[in-house]
Amino acid sequence: MRKTVLVTALLSAFAVNAQIVQPAPLVSIPTHDSFFAQLKALCGKAFSGKLAIDNPVSGGFEGDLIMHVRRCTETELQIPFHVADDHSRTWIITKTGSGLSLKHDHRNKDGSHDAQTMYGGHTVDAGWPNVQSFPADQYSKELFAARGIPQSIGNTWQMFIYPDTFSYRMVREGREFRVDFDLTKPISLPPVPWGYSD
Repeated sequence: MRKTVLVTALLSAFAVNAQIVQPAPLVSIPTHDSFFAQLKALCGKAFSGKLAIDNPVSGGFEGDLIMHVRRCTETELQIPFHVADDHSRTWIITKTGSGLSLKHDHRNKDGSHDAQTMYGGHTVDAGWPNVQSFPADQYSKELFAARGIPQSIGNTWQMFIYPDTFSYRMVREGREFRVDFDLTKPISLPPVPWGYSD
């Protein structure tokens, strides 16, 4: 009898403790949820893109441009951005509980992190279901300053999603870059991005 009572008490205490350590649900708002859900709906598909704006011309984006909505969870999307045979870039969009974060995971061919990686920004307002903006965060500003490219401190990245088109845009004073992807025609999947595995 004592054993039964003791076991019951321990199980009850465990259940209470288990409830205590459960993570709180992420707070989110409709515009962020809608934007995230629209991108998540493309999971497992890849799309071809075209360089729409590169002003002033920077180079390095010649050849096939492909986005692949590769990995998706309820809180994170991993979207490699392939440029010809360069598989170094992955966009990571995360629900943070106070908005959406965009990070650029840059890898070397051996899978190691590039010296300039995980830069990006965080939403500062509601945005729209089809458009979200990510002004450079503090980590990115410090990284850009340390890397000798202080002009990038003013970067804002934007993503636009509509039924037929997804656009990735970066803008700052004196610089605009945009790639548009055709969502109407999924293409064959590209290779696994550097530093990742199946």
